[in-house]
Amino acid sequence: MSKKVERNYLEISSLEDLNECKVSPDGFYVQLLKPINFQLNKFFYKNIGKKHHWVDRLVWNEKQWIEYTSDEKVKTYILKKNEDIAGYFELIFHQDKSEVEIAYLGLLEEYQNQKLGSYLLSTAIKNSFLEKPKRVWVHTCSLDHKNALNNYISRGMKIFKKESINI
Repeated sequence: MSKKVERNYLEISSLEDLNECKVSPDGFYVQLLKPINFQLNKFFYKNIGKKHHWVDRLVWNEKQWIEYTSDEKVKTYILKKNEDIAGYFELIFHQDKSEVEIAYLGLLEEYQNQKLGSYLLSTAIKNSFLEKPKRVWVHTCSLDHKNALNNYISRGMKIFKKESINI
């Protein structure tokens, strides 16, 4: 059985274009994951992605996870409240194109619908621009959280490409 999925690619070219989330969530903070811990990337990918058809990495073995998370182009940031983990994002630095891709971004289900996604995305964009790229980009699709596309647009990202795919 085939399902039609709408995919949108969005970008932002300047930190000045960021409509930063005005809500500073009480007690929440984002930190770079150091040391690297592929198990956390895997945990978030599986737990956040299960409702959104994130399946590409489900076949990865431990070696593939370690290679990916150890790549110096990849940085993982964790959203926490005290010592509880709530969400994450992965940034991939494409030096050859001078751009940063927000590869994955999401919240565990119990932390959704609390405006934390706006805070997490604002932080992802700000951290991306630390690398001084020409642009930061992401793609989202109709299988993602219902607020995902609106969050990207609300933060100042613009759609630069749309496509329909069948999965």
